[in-house]
Amino acid sequence: MTEKVSENKVVVIYSGGMDSFTVLNRAIKDGKQVYALSFDYGQKHIKELEFAANVCKELNISHKIIDISAINQLLGGSSLTDDIDIPEGHYEEESMKSTVVPNRNMILLSMAVGYAVSVEAAQVYYGAHSGDHAIYPDCRPEFVMKMNDVCQIANYQPVEIFSPYLTQTKIDILADGLTMGLDYGKSWTCYNGREKACGKCGACQERLEAFDLNQVVDPLDYE
Repeated sequence: MTEKVSENKVVVIYSGGMDSFTVLNRAIKDGKQVYALSFDYGQKHIKELEFAANVCKELNISHKIIDISAINQLLGGSSLTDDIDIPEGHYEEESMKSTVVPNRNMILLSMAVGYAVSVEAAQVYYGAHSGDHAIYPDCRPEFVMKMNDVCQIANYQPVEIFSPYLTQTKIDILADGLTMGLDYGKSWTCYNGREKACGKCGACQERLEAFDLNQVVDPLDYE
């Protein structure tokens, strides 16, 4: 089976947010054959999946949206999935810890690796970055490296976990996307899935800060 694996094929975990939107396009720019994979895990901002579907349709790439919302029978306590208000303020604030979904990225990466083995892809692209390290333990470099070690031996076919922006900030990610000429109006970041982005949650604040520091106007509509 290993002989059939294509170094050119990759699975991209694609939420529809600005980070994964950049990662998706980076993989395409790198000349990869992309299999995009999105997850409905019961998130309030399920609107991001509509954005993901539209982008993949426009780019004419393979895209699967997998409903794993049943996991919320096991996982609780996150304002992204439970009946808890989404906190406002910057990611560095203690209140943002309520947006952590326990073990989410480990679960998503496990399924993405299984998919990669099925389509004989060599890598899973994943959008962790340094701005997430303080709040999300499963975005830290040590987690990604250990997960990568496990995914080398979890199947007969080794799969690499590749995070192109692991040590970079959202500002850097946006800068790279802008050099690729990306339209960020095609991405959704806000943790509130309303018609317009709230501009107040940690996700919006970090996004707006990245645009501000890149001296570009965010094309999304805000409340």
